[in-house]
Amino acid sequence: MGLILPEGYDPRLSVRETQSAIKYIRDTFQKEFGKEMNLERISAPLFVEKSSGLNDNLNGVERPVQFDIAGIKDETVEVVQSLAKWKRMALKEYGFQPGEGLYTNMNAIRRDEELDNLHSCYVDQWDWERVITKEERNEETLKDTVRTIFKVIKHMEHEVWYKYPQAVKILPDQVTFITSQELEDRYPGKTPKERENLITKEYGCVFLMKIGGELKGGKPHDGRAPDYDDWELNGDILFWFDQLDCALEISSMGIRVDEKALEEQLKKAGCEDRKSLPYHRMLLNGELPYTIGGGIGQSRLCMLLLDRVHVGEVQASIWPEEMRRVCKEHKIFLL
Repeated sequence: MGLILPEGYDPRLSVRETQSAIKYIRDTFQKEFGKEMNLERISAPLFVEKSSGLNDNLNGVERPVQFDIAGIKDETVEVVQSLAKWKRMALKEYGFQPGEGLYTNMNAIRRDEELDNLHSCYVDQWDWERVITKEERNEETLKDTVRTIFKVIKHMEHEVWYKYPQAVKILPDQVTFITSQELEDRYPGKTPKERENLITKEYGCVFLMKIGGELKGGKPHDGRAPDYDDWELNGDILFWFDQLDCALEISSMGIRVDEKALEEQLKKAGCEDRKSLPYHRMLLNGELPYTIGGGIGQSRLCMLLLDRVHVGEVQASIWPEEMRRVCKEHKIFLL
């Protein structure tokens, strides 16, 4: 999208006040989110063995950061790009039951990310996963979970308003559901990103469902790895962001693949070779629990609630010097 510099931008909080607000939002949200969703906080890895098949390959083109470890011979280690598969393994290993789940702080490096107002090479999010029954693998379970997450985010607006009334962004009162095919039918001449912006601007907050499979137009709305989300039971939570005149994705989530969906999606994606990896063998053999899960961007949520125009205002990362200079001239102070 390139760097956007809104005219007359005022952050309304100093850098130190912003740091205090960031801590408050992160501490408060994870506590309320965990309680509302019945999730326990657990520790998670920063890197995994490449041979395990546990790393997320996102859209299939991003290069994970790799290195070796002196004490482990003949093994390549990768910095996680997300914990989508690792969480499901953890639920099994730790004995979680239906209705119970976990959340964790996920930190990742995405070196191929375009650096702009919304994208950083450093990713921080709350990764979460909850065990469900096979009977709960349906659209209503997905929608109910989205409504719960929206309720917690909406409540955070009030919490932030109480402490920082001059800085908080007012959010819509409800979330609207629409599928990627319905969106293509509605705006046939537009790109996927243009469609997202149009529908989110109209409703304020949208959960865009069924991402990954091919649409009538011949292409998927967006890329999704074939081995964690069920493409018929997933989606993104998008909020309209006036400051940048675009939709802001806060969460990508979904009901995870079962044996049947994994077989079908690996075939569609031309990735059937993955069936030999340990994680995929366990899933195909029915050894992993049925789950729903996703990630909620920590910096993105802080951006949204504090109405900030650059993710670098709410996280410390690496930015080109020219971007830092220009942003400072426009009262956009990058940490």
